[in-house]
Amino acid sequence: MKSILVAMGIVAAGSLSAFAAEPVKMMDTKMGKVMTTPKGMTLYTFDKDTKDKSNCDAKCLKNWPAFHADAKAKAEGEWTLVKDADGKDMWAYEGKPLYMFAKDKKAGDMTGDGVGGVWHLAK
Repeated sequence: MKSILVAMGIVAAGSLSAFAAEPVKMMDTKMGKVMTTPKGMTLYTFDKDTKDKSNCDAKCLKNWPAFHADAKAKAEGEWTLVKDADGKDMWAYEGKPLYMFAKDKKAGDMTGDGVGGVWHLAK
């Protein structure tokens, strides 16, 4: 009986490691919880995007770099992968592509919120 319980524990532990970690961190700010990269850079959404499609062209990406996914990244649940204007995979949450802002210089900067009335903190 003891060996069965040990075997079940090993299987359960292996199953848990099969789930991918979310690609972002949540950070508490004066604006509430916002999504950041693992390095703490604030993430944004763009009103001109459509579900699962980035409409930020190559010029736009210079100011709003895409939050690119690692080569081995896999979509799961509300996390999907979409192509940026350069054809690279980027993360999207609930169909909304995620971006950083070139003027955010350090972790925790949120200077892109509200720019042009179309850029917003990802929450």
